[in-house]
Amino acid sequence: HRLVLLVSALSILPLQQAVAQKPAAAPSNLPQPSVYPTSWELDFTYRKPSRVVVELPGQGVQAYWYLPYVVTNKTGQERKFLPVFELVGEDGQIRRSDKNIPPAVIEAIRVREGNKFIVSSVEAAGDLRIGETEAKYGVAVWPEPMPEMGSFSILIGGLTGEYQRVKNAAGEEVILRKTLQLNFLIHGDDVYPGEDEINENPSLWIMR
Repeated sequence: HRLVLLVSALSILPLQQAVAQKPAAAPSNLPQPSVYPTSWELDFTYRKPSRVVVELPGQGVQAYWYLPYVVTNKTGQERKFLPVFELVGEDGQIRRSDKNIPPAVIEAIRVREGNKFIVSSVEAAGDLRIGETEAKYGVAVWPEPMPEMGSFSILIGGLTGEYQRVKNAAGEEVILRKTLQLNFLIHGDDVYPGEDEINENPSLWIMR
């Protein structure tokens, strides 16, 4: 079958030019990550999320949002990279990435990004060896959750081994893990979806 790829008018930068954002501090009234590193942490760079529209055989035209990233192990020891990507929209729903994403969508993203080494986050998971040459080029993908994205966040777990044991409201012990929260805002409406500028708000580390 012939794959037809339709892309939005967003400006595209090579994935290799991704720049890591320096996370801001979490709100003081919530459990916070340690000020000083208490565990290993992987090097994670990314680009702003983008929208891609793909015509799939037998399914018609489908829209997806994706976050391209590079993860590198500079910890001095081989690690397990077991990422969890969740998108939280204005409706408050939490959507896990990479659920039933057709391989044709990943291939469309490779073409669009000009990087044949990009793999889904499912494929990227596993052993991550030490060094720049062992870095993994991954992409987290979601079916478009709504025509108007507005403000949304992407929560990323599995980048560090830091965690805290705390008591919940019922007095039960729970484990909170250090999680990176990326925040984005799109002004505009659904007349030309995917063509409005994606603005990035400060990112932050949270315990979740």
